[in-house]
Amino acid sequence: MRAGASTAEIDRLVQELQSWGLSPEKIVGSHKVVLGLVGETAALDMTRLEKLSSEIEQVLRVERPFKRASREYRHGQPSAIRVATPNGTVSFGQDLPLVVIAGPCSVESEAMIVETAARVKASGAQFLRGGAYKPRTSPYSFQGHGESALALLAAARQASGLGIITEVMDTPDIEKVAEVADILQVGARNMQNFSLLKQIGKQPKPVLLKRGMAATIDDWLMAAEYILAAGNPNVILCERGIRTFDREYTRNTLDLSAIPVLKKLTHLPVVVDPSHGTGWSEYVPAMALAAIAAGVDGLMIEVHPNPQKALSDGPQSLTPEQFTDLMGEIRSLALHRGR
Repeated sequence: MRAGASTAEIDRLVQELQSWGLSPEKIVGSHKVVLGLVGETAALDMTRLEKLSSEIEQVLRVERPFKRASREYRHGQPSAIRVATPNGTVSFGQDLPLVVIAGPCSVESEAMIVETAARVKASGAQFLRGGAYKPRTSPYSFQGHGESALALLAAARQASGLGIITEVMDTPDIEKVAEVADILQVGARNMQNFSLLKQIGKQPKPVLLKRGMAATIDDWLMAAEYILAAGNPNVILCERGIRTFDREYTRNTLDLSAIPVLKKLTHLPVVVDPSHGTGWSEYVPAMALAAIAAGVDGLMIEVHPNPQKALSDGPQSLTPEQFTDLMGEIRSLALHRGR
């Protein structure tokens, strides 16, 4: 719509388009309102649409298979995902302050998770990560403490004031995870669990969607589309490394080129997980800083008070002291980048 288009005319257009069997979604920007038309639009005459109102500035067809996730859908405007935490609202998005998520792979005990929360908060993190339910390649590996770990995350949230992010593995767990978590995570192994994506899209809390280990960018954005199509617009993408042929030196190959590609293709915020992306703590600082240089909106970094004794992913976890040192470098680079 043209800048300054009246609310009455926008509402009239919405009603008219609904009578055509379409679902207009109103996207309110700082200067303009965009109407995204969802439904059987392939045969729509764009000239006919343009003539519906003198207050229509332009009609564009979204050519991407991922409609709602496409940057075209918002006429090039990036999304800002606002997350309510005990310490106030934190926003993920382009040109906004960099968001840092930190914590252990798994919740092991109350003392451990509360200590970690206090220490990462002191270093500047805004969110605590920690797995209650852990998908593992081997059925004999530690799978997480499950529902009891959610209570430990709640205790850490209350003690620290940090927002909580933790993974949902199965549809029946969505509601109980959402009672504790401020952001629900869909892990790499569940990126194309379409039943889970549909159901998690029906609840309102933000969702962090990790890239699958062998997923293309189109696969990833189409997975996000499932969540968006179910009604939840608050999706954050997380690059966590993809599996390639070199397994000797790094656990995965962190695809930093995905950051500028995603900035071109989608309006959704992008986070990078350099811990899973490399698999070794010594490489995490370099990749975290490289991600900031590439334009990322947030970082997810594994931190454990004693990585040698971690029940999962110890080799890729930083100590709290190492995390504090890294946060100093992150602040300097983020300041230089205006983030």
